[in-house]
Amino acid sequence: MSGSVRPLQGRTAVVTGAARGLGAAMARELARRGATVALLGREASTLADVRGTIPGPARCWEVDVTDDDAMRRVAAEVRDRLGPASVVVANAGVAEGGPFAESDPALWRRVIEVNLVGSAGTARVFLADLRACRGYFLQIASLASIGASPLMSAYCASKAGVESFAHSLRAEVAHEGIDVGIAYLNWTDTDMIRDADDHPVLRELRAHMPRPARKVHPVETVAARLVRAVERRSAAVYAPSWLRATQAVRAAMPPVVTFVSKRELPRLQRKTAFEATGLLGAGGRADTDGGHRASAGRPDR
Repeated sequence: MSGSVRPLQGRTAVVTGAARGLGAAMARELARRGATVALLGREASTLADVRGTIPGPARCWEVDVTDDDAMRRVAAEVRDRLGPASVVVANAGVAEGGPFAESDPALWRRVIEVNLVGSAGTARVFLADLRACRGYFLQIASLASIGASPLMSAYCASKAGVESFAHSLRAEVAHEGIDVGIAYLNWTDTDMIRDADDHPVLRELRAHMPRPARKVHPVETVAARLVRAVERRSAAVYAPSWLRATQAVRAAMPPVVTFVSKRELPRLQRKTAFEATGLLGAGGRADTDGGHRASAGRPDR
């Protein structure tokens, strides 16, 4: 994959969470660089809209990444229709915010299931293809994998989990020629982030981060950076690039976050009530409303 001028040319690339946001932007960028793209997501009509914007061959499948049987069927159909996957991007994710004590246990668990269990399930069903192609698996992680934030316990736990999962998987499959990368992202301009800013507590939390850490980055810029990392089979990619520096100080981050939170959270609580947000963004609403797992795994026609 790394030896040609266009390393993605003719390759099959699978992107989960491709109905919008970063997944849709990555699908477009992968196609622009020559890949045939399989778009996986929860909403058939939105996936079809994204497919219509892709410059090249692409197909879409409506599927819940936490449905193991449906994912196995989709993996087989992708292989039959597009060829074995050389690239798999585990991007599907949801988030919710608010105090842990008042959180809805089912929604809290759902964040873990989609972000962590769904990523592992994605790797599992496509691993045979990646082994045959000596392919590349990219796990979408976050600054939350490195430094946890208050009022985002499920999301932070899930992103710390996917980082550890990707490190473990990399060590397990390296001798088979499979490379595993981790994408560490900060604020990216998706509907999930825009929805977070509609909630006073989450908006205030972002406003109190250091200036570089609270900047929101265009989704197309982030997608282009991640696809370049796919071409290079990078072990890690940071968007923005300064996030790399947080690795050197990650051991110091929890006590710093606790110190700041101990001072700031009481002040914020005097200004606004801390309330659960529910799942954030249009993707989160689709996940909440889309309890139709019996229909999962349907391909486009």
